Amino acid sequence: MTPCKTLRKQLACAIGWLPRWADAIASTDARIGSIEVKIHKLDTKLARSQKKTYEAQLDQLTQQTFNMESGAMTTDNLRNPMATVDAVRTANKDASSTLTRLMCAMHDEPSDLLEQANEIQETMGRSYGVPDELDGADLEVELDALSQEVEEEATPSYLLDSLAQPDKPEAVKAT
Repeated sequence: MTPCKTLRKQLACAIGWLPRWADAIASTDARIGSIEVKIHKLDTKLARSQKKTYEAQLDQLTQQTFNMESGAMTTDNLRNPMATVDAVRTANKDASSTLTRLMCAMHDEPSDLLEQANEIQETMGRSYGVPDELDGADLEVELDALSQEVEEEATPSYLLDSLAQPDKPEAVKAT
């Protein structure tokens, strides 16, 4: 190897080549281009990553909404049977009181019927002072007397005069 005398030559010897400005700029531009491609790829990846992050947040919020709706539905589903139980309890109380009244009526009604039957039997068993043998002619005479009595009582005496009115009204004279 030959010794390098200038700094530039020493640098070129160390690196193995002597850079020129145009070559350095071209090399830098190529590196910039490759870095821009990498940045664009990273932008796409970053956009995808952010999109995935936003989608994950959306999924979480959707799940939270679903959980809240499910909780509300569960609460409603618990309230409905409670209302049904309350309605059944009320109906049971009403039915119990009605049944109690019916049972009392069932006990009272036969005893009332028995009392009425006994009264009828007593009435039928009484003696009204009617002779054992009745004559048909006597009954006819009594029936005629009763019918005359009914006819007389049908129209009171004070109405008998008003029923006998003239056929044509008399003219009233004006004074």
